[in-house]
Amino acid sequence: MPIASARAVVLDAPDPVALAGFYAGIVGGEVKDDGDGWVDLEGAAGTPLSFQAAPGLVPPAWPSAEKSQQFHLDFTVPDLDSAEREVLRLGATLLDAGDAGRSFRVYRDPAGHPFCLCVD
Repeated sequence: MPIASARAVVLDAPDPVALAGFYAGIVGGEVKDDGDGWVDLEGAAGTPLSFQAAPGLVPPAWPSAEKSQQFHLDFTVPDLDSAEREVLRLGATLLDAGDAGRSFRVYRDPAGHPFCLCVD
């Protein structure tokens, strides 16, 4: 029997409101900011996302032999090319496109966290 259930994935960010807005552009939902350094993305389908103020955040290295990426988010999309255009427009940075036949691409969000767009 489990002892807990997952409440949310929480990402640290120098500007949690801005990062929540970036992810709202990807998965939908509304940014809820109570002004205390904690921001929730409400109304989006899937696992809840929250954002916590971290002024001195040092983004994880990707890829790196010295430092691990810690974790990353995967998002399923119907078309990689159109989804890529949208996340780049929102402020993502392409890290690894792979070859033309690969079913995923790796990006960095505006705060430096890696994430993938994946086609199933």
